[in-house]
Amino acid sequence: MSAAIQPKLDTPFSTHEVFNQPQPLPAYNAWDSDVPLREAVRVNGGEWAQAQLSAHGAMSGGEQMELGELANRNKPVLHAFDRYGRRIDEVQFHPAYHQLMLNAMRGEVHSFSWNHSGQPGAHVVRAGLLYLNGQADAGTCCPLTMTHAAIPALLNTPELAKIWIPKLTARDYDPRPLPVEQKRACTIGMGMTEKQGGSDVRSNTTQAHPQADGSFKLIGHKFFFSAPMCDAHLVLAQLDGRVSCFLMPRILPDGSLNAVRIQRLKDKLGDWSNASSEVEFQGATAYLVGAEGRGVATILEMVALTRLDCVIASSALMRQALVQALNHVSQRHAFGHVLIEQPLMRNVLADLALESEAAVAFTMRIARAVDASPNDPQEAAFARIATAIGKYWICKRTPAFVNEAQECLGGIGFVEENILPRLYRQAPLNSIWEGSGNVQCLDVLRSLHKDPAVSEALFAELQSAAGLHPLYDSHLQWLHNAFQDIDNLEARSRLVVERTALAIQAGLLLKSGNNEIADIFCRARLGNECGFAFGSLDSNAPLSTLIERAMPRL
Repeated sequence: MSAAIQPKLDTPFSTHEVFNQPQPLPAYNAWDSDVPLREAVRVNGGEWAQAQLSAHGAMSGGEQMELGELANRNKPVLHAFDRYGRRIDEVQFHPAYHQLMLNAMRGEVHSFSWNHSGQPGAHVVRAGLLYLNGQADAGTCCPLTMTHAAIPALLNTPELAKIWIPKLTARDYDPRPLPVEQKRACTIGMGMTEKQGGSDVRSNTTQAHPQADGSFKLIGHKFFFSAPMCDAHLVLAQLDGRVSCFLMPRILPDGSLNAVRIQRLKDKLGDWSNASSEVEFQGATAYLVGAEGRGVATILEMVALTRLDCVIASSALMRQALVQALNHVSQRHAFGHVLIEQPLMRNVLADLALESEAAVAFTMRIARAVDASPNDPQEAAFARIATAIGKYWICKRTPAFVNEAQECLGGIGFVEENILPRLYRQAPLNSIWEGSGNVQCLDVLRSLHKDPAVSEALFAELQSAAGLHPLYDSHLQWLHNAFQDIDNLEARSRLVVERTALAIQAGLLLKSGNNEIADIFCRARLGNECGFAFGSLDSNAPLSTLIERAMPRL
């Protein structure tokens, strides 16, 4: 280039100054700054562990957020063979994924309930830990929740429980492909779904063949085999024409790879940091868990807890989306005012905050019921039905909630450099995992029909808030009538389950003593004062109170 046409480097070429652009959300303590979460944990008996919750809140709002971004940008990669053609079936994860898992398992996200079993509120505290952790990365929630939820199923077979449970509850993470005896800690996954059956697991075709040493060889396939790098999976297979449950280790005692062949990884809408796969069992070694022919009942002990974790994870997505929206609108100006000061925006934010409060209150109430279940039959019955109700409603509300939070950010909320697109991709998943919305509604009806104690427990919970608000009382009467209309109940079960969920949420808020928030929830969700979209609260609603309670303390 000649000197005559070289640019003058000292000449300013800047076209504009960047201003009125918010700073990204800085590191913060996701526990200390979440008033509704702290209240819900306290009300449900978990306040004694607030030091551990605060420590994990700092981790979740800081280091875990950065690691979550890296792990989701760098998806897992399947290496079916090594360079010499040996079958290895290895899924390679980004180092950020492994650090996420290490931090979570050291924080007992996978094991607090069991490590502190017998202490009231242990499941509530563990729900709080998952709620915090899930805001940074939802993908790792999959192996964490399955590891947590497998414990009750394994207890059906003491010889397996003795080997595996100490490894599954260890405060450590060990991704090395070794036999269980050589591991510092283990994770466990689940494989139920086959191509032809979906949720109808009784139509599974995988066959279990008994061996002389008491083990079984499994031949078949699984269309969704979650977290294939886990140290073992609980799977369902046909044994003498009946569905049974089996534990299938990834590495056999002699150090060899079990005959579980990964066909491919799923190319998923969300949940990018974690791997989901399709597999074939080519004579894979497995061990019976529970009684022969009782596979569905055995695996449902696991599913009861993984469904609760779907509720927790959806509530967590709501919370993080709200935090991101509040951070943005607190700094962004439009039409002469900061966005958060504008009346219509305040209505949207307050309505989102109201939804988030109701979600976390319901979530922690279910966790308390699970916690009390071993010693309280009524709480056990309530946990059975409330889990399905919460799984249906809170998981259904999350996609619309996250999208509304995206809209608060405008165009930048749709750009992948921001966390909101990741939250939005993740939001629909919990409605599908562990049974779709229809499955949850049918489970509610089945529970009510099968066990009168379930109906008694549900209406005892609902009746406990009777007389506290006229709209609640009329709503409760509608529910009584709807559940009596047996001929139309299944076809209308989505509406009935939705209105039951709203009643539970309203009752919890009414009993919390925060009359202002409980009143607007009843008027907005049980009455006719609110539209279908978020942001249509009554003009006299306590907008400032709701926004202030939701605001993260940075």
